[in-house]
Amino acid sequence: MGKTLLGFDLYGTLLSTASIARALAEHYGPERAESMQAVWRKYQLEYTWRLNSMKQYENFEAVTRKSLLHTLAEHQVEMREEDVDSVMEAYDQLSTFPDVVPALQSLKETPYLEMVVFSNGTQRMLGNSVNGSQELKSISSSFSQLVSVDNIQCYKPDPEAYRHLAECAGMAGQESQIWLVSGNPFDVVGARAVGMNAAWVDRAGNGWQDRLGSEPTTIIRDLGGLKELLENLKAHQ
Repeated sequence: MGKTLLGFDLYGTLLSTASIARALAEHYGPERAESMQAVWRKYQLEYTWRLNSMKQYENFEAVTRKSLLHTLAEHQVEMREEDVDSVMEAYDQLSTFPDVVPALQSLKETPYLEMVVFSNGTQRMLGNSVNGSQELKSISSSFSQLVSVDNIQCYKPDPEAYRHLAECAGMAGQESQIWLVSGNPFDVVGARAVGMNAAWVDRAGNGWQDRLGSEPTTIIRDLGGLKELLENLKAHQ
């Protein structure tokens, strides 16, 4: 069996962006923090898509900070600059989903498999999140690379982002051997548009609802489903 690449999205797939609510709750209480984290994530992604459409670029750290400020303004609350800095630091310490570490440990020794992180985050954000995470650092060596779109200055789901992943892995022209693993539907659609396979992580169990672009190659409820997926792929080769 030839090499299979698993490209793991970071935010919303390995790391729970909702877990930033803990840092926000210290300032605004748990109820308001839940609303704020969802709005923050919405604008964080919207900003990346708007930048792509305008053929402009600001790195993900700047986008994340500005979308936080947008969220504060929308909720009509203020935050001191030093507290904004503190919350931004907390963004490098998001919690993993419960299935992440066991699944990656089970995949770690698969000989034909290469695993990378593929993210909108800057290289600094990726390094801090993966190598500095209490949960991820024990298995950070599982990833051969931390691939950031910052190097090409455009965001997912621009086709160039996925081509960048293929090039970094030395698999340009072999997109059918690449699997994107993501909990974000827009990311799945972007990968499928360039001929990659995509495993959509449907932790909520709501089923595929996106109507723009191709459906996922497969849907899994959690990352534990990747083991069976790879075994089935191997059996058919």
